[in-house]
Amino acid sequence: MPSKVIPVPPFTITVLGATGDLASRKLLPSLWRRAVSGQAPMDSRIIGAARTKMNDGEFRTHAEKCLQESGALNGSADNAMLREWLSHLRYVQLSAQGEQGWNELQTTLADSPSPRLFYLAVAPGLAAPLCERLHKANLLGENSRLILEKPFGSDLQSARELNKVVRACAEEKQIYRIDHYLGKETVQNLMALRFANALLEPVWNARAIEHIQITVAESVGVAGRGGYYDKAGAVRDMLQNHLLQLLCLTAMESPASYTANDVRDEKLKVLHCLRPLNEQSANNVVTGQYDSYSQDAGAKESKTETFVAVKCEIDNWRWSGAPFYLRTGKRLSARMSEIAVCFRAPPHSIFPSAPSLAGNILAVRLQPREGVTMNINVKERGPGGFRLSAAALDMSFSENPGDEPPDAYERLLMDVVRGDQTLFMRDDELEAAWKWTDPVAKLAAAKQPQQYPCGGDGPEDALRLITADGGKWREIQ
Repeated sequence: MPSKVIPVPPFTITVLGATGDLASRKLLPSLWRRAVSGQAPMDSRIIGAARTKMNDGEFRTHAEKCLQESGALNGSADNAMLREWLSHLRYVQLSAQGEQGWNELQTTLADSPSPRLFYLAVAPGLAAPLCERLHKANLLGENSRLILEKPFGSDLQSARELNKVVRACAEEKQIYRIDHYLGKETVQNLMALRFANALLEPVWNARAIEHIQITVAESVGVAGRGGYYDKAGAVRDMLQNHLLQLLCLTAMESPASYTANDVRDEKLKVLHCLRPLNEQSANNVVTGQYDSYSQDAGAKESKTETFVAVKCEIDNWRWSGAPFYLRTGKRLSARMSEIAVCFRAPPHSIFPSAPSLAGNILAVRLQPREGVTMNINVKERGPGGFRLSAAALDMSFSENPGDEPPDAYERLLMDVVRGDQTLFMRDDELEAAWKWTDPVAKLAAAKQPQQYPCGGDGPEDALRLITADGGKWREIQ
């Protein structure tokens, strides 16, 4: 079924760090695709700002090259449409901490349409100074929106300090802390599955569910990001944000309404119920490092983890007794992100050919091939007796690469224009996530990460983490 396009009003977006990797690979192509779809008006303005010396014409050439390299131009529009879109791009050479370019940016924005978005596609250390400079230049007016990219701090203390700076420059209702995982179609469909259908809610608890697995596996390494990654590691880079956000959406109670604060209130409650991990539960944290990491990162004898697996328990009535197993790693056998809800096995089998029955598995796949599957036990076809086998109820969102849903950034950028914060982290939610993660990071730092081969499924200890409870990791594929 083709998606319905609901246009947004004209807007202005200033991309700070416009010549960087994120803007080139994701933001500019996403803005172009939304314009081609008819959702973003062609007369919306895109202002690039960075320290690179460049004029408007050179920035437009750069933007066109980004569209070509990302594949965003493939059959999407005629040349006249592209020229019109490019004509609304402007560029300002800007110093993040100096005076250069700020007067010019003020002049450029003077007659621009509202709402005005400011996307900080910059290194983490520049986020706070840029917020202060935008505030000092009187650019964060009532109808301005500030978009922050992760990481939001490196621990609880730095997150609190960043929040303090940002809140001094803008109101919380103007701040959009972006986690692109929440913009994925399947993540949002998880909400629809749970709260738009009466079928699942009665069994969405520990009485029916044995455990839940959340996997974010990457086949790539850290080449090109070694300087950042060696300071962060898998716990800070992935567990604190992406995996905890997926856990919250899976475990949360029904919000009063599908509005920003109601949804985020329920996610916050989950974080408050997460059982803290400490030295007594250190075995619930497993770390690993792929065998060529030191070469890729340029960091000899580094103990930074490129893989982490954690057993989490949520201390509330719904989930007591049903653990969540989270794992993420680099240079694994495949790129895969999945939430697998593993139901308990039937208490008794009446079938002589199957004295024990496997529990059903509801798998929400985020990438690649977004979709939802449900494994159920069925009779094998044919007259050869009564034998059972597993079959899958499949709700894939794409049958071929050309049918892939829009990129998550496309959805999230349009939500910022609408002023919808539902899929963005609130300040207290961010701090609660770091409060739980900080002890995990300390446990990880105290461990010698187990080496694992590139192209595998991670360290052996991660297997024992789940098999000790009688479970088994889902295959990474």
